[in-house]
Amino acid sequence: MDTTTYDVAVIGGGIAGMATALRLQAKGFSTIVLEAHGQPGGCAGFFKRKGFTFDVGATTLVDFGVTGVGGELFRSTNIPLPEADLLDYKLWLPDKEVTMYHDRTLWEAERLVKFGDTPQHVAFWKFLDHIASVFWNASRNGIKLPIQNIGDIVQAILAIGIQNIFLTRYIHWTFLDALKKFNLHNDVVLRSALGMLVEDTVHSTLDKAPLINAALGITIRGAGIQRAKGGMKGLWDHLIPHYKELGGRLVMGNTVNRVAMSDPIFYLHGSKGIFQAKKVVSAVSAEITYRLAPDGIRKRLESYVKRDRTSLGSAIVVFLGVPEEEVCYQSITHHQLLQDYEKPFGNGNNMFISVSSAGDHKSAPSGYRAVMLSTHCAIHEWEGLTDEAYKKKKNAIGDHLLNLARRVYPDLGKNAVIYEVGTPRTYHKYTGRPQGAVGGVRQTFENSNFNALPHNIGTRNFWLAGDSTWPGLGTVACILGSRIVADQVASR
Repeated sequence: MDTTTYDVAVIGGGIAGMATALRLQAKGFSTIVLEAHGQPGGCAGFFKRKGFTFDVGATTLVDFGVTGVGGELFRSTNIPLPEADLLDYKLWLPDKEVTMYHDRTLWEAERLVKFGDTPQHVAFWKFLDHIASVFWNASRNGIKLPIQNIGDIVQAILAIGIQNIFLTRYIHWTFLDALKKFNLHNDVVLRSALGMLVEDTVHSTLDKAPLINAALGITIRGAGIQRAKGGMKGLWDHLIPHYKELGGRLVMGNTVNRVAMSDPIFYLHGSKGIFQAKKVVSAVSAEITYRLAPDGIRKRLESYVKRDRTSLGSAIVVFLGVPEEEVCYQSITHHQLLQDYEKPFGNGNNMFISVSSAGDHKSAPSGYRAVMLSTHCAIHEWEGLTDEAYKKKKNAIGDHLLNLARRVYPDLGKNAVIYEVGTPRTYHKYTGRPQGAVGGVRQTFENSNFNALPHNIGTRNFWLAGDSTWPGLGTVACILGSRIVADQVASR
């Protein structure tokens, strides 16, 4: 048993957990991060094969500019930003290609050319840009949901700005409502493209996604998307040494299986011993927190966990290590593909391709590139399979995604030195998340914003962080949440 009593113990070394610990350590608190895997990262993690490094979930850094959400984290903890490439991004629709430029002027021109320049289109984009701008700024200014006290109300008003309070009338609008407002809901091309981006960022559909959340997700490219040199491993190789230099402790390969409390101390029982702390931040999913927490905390979490079980989804990923010549003729390295306007999203119809940059030898050996193909899927499709049926299904979906990706890279995978497929069963094995659910809940009015799982569930000295809580999934959301949690921990 470690006899040190830390000020704060953080369960989970993903982006939310490490960002929270980093902030607190920089504020002068003694912190320890307990991570089950042999490396940090969680759903923004990585694995290595034969000199290649592959991202297992998130592949990009969002809003990591100097003034952005990621930039604020590094600036406030006095850490330089990681070396990264700023990305453009291409949508491949059934009948056209659309480049989502990070340059705002170029993107504004592109979307009118490719989606239409009628007065309705122009008005729609102006409306969407305004909604996104106001609430991006509110997020950066520390807005917190759900509202739990009068202080949260005041902070929300200050973050949004008095001049923008009228926009709160759209709080109960879906994204589909916004399309209907401009009579664009029957525009199949526009609706499909936006639907892809909404599924990718808030894991929801146009008719269920809250307008504000979806608007932020769709405009996320304008906030700046980057890929760190070396992918997510490059990010962690940059961040972890700085955390340790500040005095933080990271214990990897340590699965926390029980948290006990003998007031005022928490005891975290893990595979590498028992650790003591005055305060705890659980940065693993709500379901996992529910399993390991004391009875009082379990009781407060129970209704949220039950509610959100029907809103979970998973993913399929193909990991490829390929010769440079199979991908070198596309200057853009990140693509999103839609195959059929009429078919539902998932299982390849809405697929993401991420390719490591030329010269990024942290991601792949010289002369090679690391490639990741990913798509969303329903959990139930992978349940109850025999080993033989599972293997057959896994091989079939891997081949299917690879064949679809050859629309962008015709020779992709023909001479691959690495070919592996990850499924919900894979995610369940390596993350412990129920049924292999990844990426937070599908955001709807029932589980986000005013109904989101709060960071503070009313238990003294215990907080939640990560994609189960507000503002939800993605690296940028987890970093925003870490700021809220760290401020709350520091003030108590």
